[in-house]
Amino acid sequence: MRRYNPTEIEQKWQNKWEADGTYAVDFNDTTRPKYYSLSMLPGITGAGIHIGHGRTFQFADIKARFKRQQGYNVYHPIGWDSFGLPVENYAIKVGKTPRVAHDEAKVHFKEQLKRLGFSYDWTKEISTADPEYYKWTQWIFAQLYKHDLAYQKEQPHQHLACPYHSTVQVSHEAFHSLEL
Repeated sequence: MRRYNPTEIEQKWQNKWEADGTYAVDFNDTTRPKYYSLSMLPGITGAGIHIGHGRTFQFADIKARFKRQQGYNVYHPIGWDSFGLPVENYAIKVGKTPRVAHDEAKVHFKEQLKRLGFSYDWTKEISTADPEYYKWTQWIFAQLYKHDLAYQKEQPHQHLACPYHSTVQVSHEAFHSLEL
């Protein structure tokens, strides 16, 4: 038996899955039950993915594959969380605007995620920086606000300085910062 060569074997099958559109969802397919599998959208906060990305994304991927085997029409999207202080701090670190730093780093992130072989529908890749995306999040928020489901409230809580993110966080969000 030939020795398993992951570089050769994995790339061969990933190329076939992409060419065949194995993980592309057909939203018009009404013959199968629908299943939506979303993990977090990775924020581009460095030069590439880290172990936390792989660990986090594998669970949603396992469930998406399981549902496909059960006959579901699975939408397992991928995209990029393009807003927030971590992205802005990365841009400052590399001396570029947030959009430029994000778009340049995204190329490497995408290559790395594809090498992991997750069953994402790459034909429907999204970005929270895309006006076609954030116009809907703004619309949803406006609807929530209009119906008194979103509001601003003073709330006592303990803030801890987070030197890693150059910001402050409430105590339950800052546990990892204390380990740096």
